[in-house]
Amino acid sequence: MYGTVAKMRIKPGMEQALNAVSEQAKTEIDGIVGEYVYRMDSEPNVYYLAVMFRDKETYEANAASPEQHERYKAYREFLADDPEWHDGEIIFGFGPPAA
Repeated sequence: MYGTVAKMRIKPGMEQALNAVSEQAKTEIDGIVGEYVYRMDSEPNVYYLAVMFRDKETYEANAASPEQHERYKAYREFLADDPEWHDGEIIFGFGPPAA
């Protein structure tokens, strides 16, 4: 598997709108295996996003697609600044899917 971890700062009052856009997008992305979003206790406006894809090829195809660019533009409206992206191969994981 392959994916990305992103650090994002959410604009005040935008959490519900961001969640709604995320919920819709998860059914539209080919090759996506899962996604987790963490809200930090110490900074409630800071989120970490972890997204998993079948493989690097499907991840890169999604990243390069016009549809993903449109989704990103929608997400970006809710963020205080650009996310920090960290891409890589997933070498270990276990547990139930997110609720």
